[in-house]
Amino acid sequence: MERQTERSRRKHCRCSLKGKERKTVSELQNIISKYQGSKIAVYGLGTETERVLAEIGGICQIVGLLDGYQSSGILYEIPIISLEQAVEKQVRLILVAARPGSCRAIARRIGGTCRERNIALLDVRGNNLCDIQRVVYDFQKAEGITREELMRQIEKYDAVSFDLFDTLIMRQVLFPSDVFELVDDRLRQHGIVIEDFPARRMASEKELSRERAPGLTEIYSHMKHTYQIPEIEPEQMAVLEWEIDCGLLIPRKDVCEILSGLAACGKKVSVVSDSYYNRKQITGIMEKCGITQYTEVFVSCEFETGKTQMLFQKYKEEMKAERYLHIGDDGTADVEHAEKNGITACRLYSGMDLLELAGYMGVWDDTDSLSDRIRIGMFAARVFNSPFQFETKERRIGVSAAYDIGYVFFAPMICDFVLWFREQVKEFRLENILFCARDGYLVKQLYDELCNSISSVYFLTSRTAAIRACMENEEDIRYVGEMKFSGSLTGQLEKRFGIRVDEMDERAQLLDYKEEIFKRTAKNRENYRVYIEKQHIKEGDAAFFDFVAKGTTQMYISRLLPCHLKGIYFLRLDEEQMRGKNLDIISFYNDAERNTSAIFQDYYILETMLTAPMPSIKGFDEKGNPMYERETRKAGDIRCFQEAQEGIRGYFREYLKLCPISARKINKRLDEVFLSMIHRVEVTDQDFLNLKVEDPFFNRMTDMVDML
Repeated sequence: MERQTERSRRKHCRCSLKGKERKTVSELQNIISKYQGSKIAVYGLGTETERVLAEIGGICQIVGLLDGYQSSGILYEIPIISLEQAVEKQVRLILVAARPGSCRAIARRIGGTCRERNIALLDVRGNNLCDIQRVVYDFQKAEGITREELMRQIEKYDAVSFDLFDTLIMRQVLFPSDVFELVDDRLRQHGIVIEDFPARRMASEKELSRERAPGLTEIYSHMKHTYQIPEIEPEQMAVLEWEIDCGLLIPRKDVCEILSGLAACGKKVSVVSDSYYNRKQITGIMEKCGITQYTEVFVSCEFETGKTQMLFQKYKEEMKAERYLHIGDDGTADVEHAEKNGITACRLYSGMDLLELAGYMGVWDDTDSLSDRIRIGMFAARVFNSPFQFETKERRIGVSAAYDIGYVFFAPMICDFVLWFREQVKEFRLENILFCARDGYLVKQLYDELCNSISSVYFLTSRTAAIRACMENEEDIRYVGEMKFSGSLTGQLEKRFGIRVDEMDERAQLLDYKEEIFKRTAKNRENYRVYIEKQHIKEGDAAFFDFVAKGTTQMYISRLLPCHLKGIYFLRLDEEQMRGKNLDIISFYNDAERNTSAIFQDYYILETMLTAPMPSIKGFDEKGNPMYERETRKAGDIRCFQEAQEGIRGYFREYLKLCPISARKINKRLDEVFLSMIHRVEVTDQDFLNLKVEDPFFNRMTDMVDML
């Protein structure tokens, strides 16, 4: 695994051809000068901590060292303490001795306590880690390199090297340490429970990395003997972690294309990586990500030295070129230390760098679990797969394809809904599962994939079809009439009941047409029952899916079906109005949540994207075959939402693959953050922007752009 990459909180240079100089002693002393004589703690147990202690010794009273994975012992003649102990000792400052990338995880872990206790939390660059970054949806205030600028630089050099992790490839998790939690979960699935596995795995790596660059088998050997863990077989554990990590990794396509193009042109192209994976494992990862054209691979554990030590020298000894360029994401390892070894360096932002520069786009505060961190990793891997986010003057963060619209904005919420839906089916022991057309089209497919089910039914219905078949009395007609139709009475009769009357007809109320309505209903009901008989619905209660509804369709269809209907909706409307209708309904969003979330304004967009490629059902013929309304959508409209649905399917499958069952956790707040981004990022898919949000029952049509 690549050592944690730098996430600089300062303004970055466009192309780090001159690099950044390390903070001098006086600069670090200046950072902590206001705490002179005060009690402080230093967060971190690595070699950076040793350097920091040497620089600030005598200025402050250092009462202990903190670490996320260790809370006892002694290091550098200073006790290792817990955060609680630091609070008890009344420290005024916690100084984080770590690369900026690690600072992100540390701030997440202890920032809340520091704010509550009025403890300053600074990194060694002077950044206040308790600051809540402003969310932005462009990179106007950041500087980065364009593809054209990078290619012009590359032309000047005869040997070009690339960093691997976070430059050529990226993980679909928020933090690299999330891999250890996934390994722990896999072990538990096989009945192997190792206490504090992620902490001990991290501590073992840190301990060995103080002197040199260890390999993964060596790390697990140290862990086995240090903690006396008989269940660990180092060689097998190394393979297991590598396999799990491989499943998380995807190529950064734009950077990989550049590498392949350079290799094809005959330029010396190498990969230089700080990693505890051996050469065979690294080349296996590269092959999995489609990286097959290169001159050589230099891996730190193979040489027992890293980029901040002698690895770049080993690389130069092998390449024997005149002019070298190294491309990577880490300001220290890839820029500063490349330049110290006479190599020009160019920095490309990692996906997580870009997410941080955007203030995490609102996702940071709603990240509570491994499941959330996987979702954010998937998001960053899709939106910030390319480092070239600086190609236009506006530098807007954008989504340009319908597939990505589905994947990024809609899929997290739909994924959580399907997981919740399955739990409701299990809890209420429902024998039949009816996914109502048309909103149930995609949801049924996802549910069937999740449950490996072939027994659910895509149930052809609509408000119109249900009403046409189930009018029994005048109260039913009044109920329908109260749902205001945008048009004339004759228009309502035709749209809702399939009854055409002369425009000169002088009857003024819907009830005036009750005889025609009831006559038409009798035939429609008979035909609908023929269709229902074909569905072979079993005995027992039925789950009745509707996406967003108040229960009209369920109320009328229940008159035709032989079983009790348990409505399982995404969102229920007008619940108070429907009291007394004897409807059994639960919804993913309850009434209180609906009123405090963004979902109420955006469900029309979701409905439009979840629909089926067939028109709405208006009824059935004598043989129970469906009769459809006239299709009002254009070919581009259908193509657009089908591509978006492919994006939702792709996300759903990827999430189920990456996130173990035990770690799956519904987080509606995070889902809403992703959904609300559709109003804030630049969407350029023209077919999507041209969509109409249709509601034929109410005879309403709204332009999608007006919903954004």
